[in-house]
Amino acid sequence: MGRLIKFLVYLVCLSFIGLVGYAYLGPFFGVDFSAPQSEVRQPVTLDVD
Repeated sequence: MGRLIKFLVYLVCLSFIGLVGYAYLGPFFGVDFSAPQSEVRQPVTLDVD
């Protein structure tokens, strides 16, 4: 049981390191993490009495 928990801890640590590495090195490989930007205009009706 202890070996299984140790294996899961190692797996979580390696996954975290891989995710952080992908986040930092992704733009060098052509991955774009920025959100698409577009202007949104909506009419607003104000009911002023």
